[in-house]
Amino acid sequence: MQKVLTAAEMREVDRLTTEKYGIPSILLMENAGHAVARVITEKLGGSVKGKSILVLCGKGNNGGDGAALARILSMQGASCFVCLFGKVTETKGDARANFEMAREHEDLEVNFPGSKLGLRRFVFREIEDIKEFHNATANLREDVCVDALFGTGLTRRIEGVVEAVVSRMNHWIPTGRGSLIVSVDLPSGLDADAHYFFSDFVDDREIENDMSSSVRADVTVTLTAPKIANVMPPARHAGGELIVVGIGSPNSLVEDSPSQLFLAEKDDAGLWLRHTGFRDDSYKNKRGHCLIIAGSESYSGAAVLAGDSAMRSGVGLVTIATPRSSKDSIAARVLPEVMVRGVAETDGGGVAEEALEEIKDLLEKAEAVAVGSGLSQDKSTRKFVEQLIENRHTPVVIDADALNLLSPFRNPRSEGAPQDRTQSLILTPHEGEFLRLLGTDDKDALKDRVAAVREFSQKHRVILVLKGERVLIGEPGGKVVVNPTGNSGLGKAGNGDTLTGILAGFVTQAVAMKIDIFETVVAAVYIAGMAGDIAEKKFGKRVMTASDVRECLVEVFTTLSEKQK
Repeated sequence: MQKVLTAAEMREVDRLTTEKYGIPSILLMENAGHAVARVITEKLGGSVKGKSILVLCGKGNNGGDGAALARILSMQGASCFVCLFGKVTETKGDARANFEMAREHEDLEVNFPGSKLGLRRFVFREIEDIKEFHNATANLREDVCVDALFGTGLTRRIEGVVEAVVSRMNHWIPTGRGSLIVSVDLPSGLDADAHYFFSDFVDDREIENDMSSSVRADVTVTLTAPKIANVMPPARHAGGELIVVGIGSPNSLVEDSPSQLFLAEKDDAGLWLRHTGFRDDSYKNKRGHCLIIAGSESYSGAAVLAGDSAMRSGVGLVTIATPRSSKDSIAARVLPEVMVRGVAETDGGGVAEEALEEIKDLLEKAEAVAVGSGLSQDKSTRKFVEQLIENRHTPVVIDADALNLLSPFRNPRSEGAPQDRTQSLILTPHEGEFLRLLGTDDKDALKDRVAAVREFSQKHRVILVLKGERVLIGEPGGKVVVNPTGNSGLGKAGNGDTLTGILAGFVTQAVAMKIDIFETVVAAVYIAGMAGDIAEKKFGKRVMTASDVRECLVEVFTTLSEKQK
């Protein structure tokens, strides 16, 4: 997991890099230029020779990074046109040093007949108005446009000539200009610490999420660590593909920062798979028994989806406990390896309170339990769920109807008791269910999703998996992890049940093999989202189903296992 830093935390890392470790800040700027140059080179197929690159620079350090980048790319054979929005005399510090070097570099350049910019391979211009920018670049057909206008210091909406330039850039895509747009650190126009775009006010009404106020990049190369705007929607949509690069700051400085927001990585999932890999002495009891309590007369399919995905997760045994009237329907459709037991049911076809005694033997054997998928919401079912959770001795994954039965949520055990990870509660609501858990219908309660997840997880001592665009995972210690995988195709019916089964299967294996539960949940969510991304590529969002996602787990496990070799 990578820490996600605020602008202030990033400035502190930069300061300590220089003051504590003696690495000059101008060297960090040079390293930033080389790091971004490597990304651009890769995106252009391995070489920038003969390519045309437009670099847009603001007057601050982000612009200084851009000037260093242009100089580096030109020495590698690219034709670079640098626009500084302002005067070199208006800049200061390391940024000014790089602008002065860029200006001197232009004077030193020799004729380059193959250049797409004309006779010179390197051009440096000071731009003060949009007409001047238009005249300077009208005939330019760049392969890459680099956005180095603003970095993490921006705290207000852009305006003036830069706003006009950003607006023009954002019209290049629909007009077919077609250059690759690369932002340095984050797309200019975003507040590094915010998940939203800067707002306008029209007739005293706040208009939020105005994406036109920021650069829309194809790739964002962020330095040292991701920032909030890089990873949280809707702001993260402006950044395209996110690539995090090191520029010389020691990793320990990032690790020691106070941030408790993290971004999940492929390596987190790959490492978990390695720790739970099959060995010569593996057999079903060593991989754990997963109990899924799901289904009702009207929603037997939910139990099938949860049971099948749990079985695909690598667990040793899976048993579905379901109302007796649903047993035959579920047994006929579920994978033959999944066991199905019928239990007492309510008049409405849901699990009855009396069923708790009937599955006592299963609860004693299971390493983890999932409850809620298609369960129904009878009074007797509510009592069943409450008693199941209150008397648990293993982790319990709570989803769907079980969440609604427990709303507004209160941990049935004493709130002052220490958190026991072997008995974790793992709640998996979508945003509507989360509001019900909070006991409110005020959507403003989720305006800051990270804060809401952190507060709920700490207050109730649970692991919370808040579904939606960019799933958030919180734990009682205050850590919140942003999951980067998944897509809107996962918003269809059945995918919640599939995620529940994957989570339950992973947690079962974690208990059997004594692996941290929170890290397991992070890995499970990442892998489930990755399976959704593979399903999108194979079938498309319109066609893909929850069953497709489950079957794509095979490719995910293969890909991640190969990466770990």
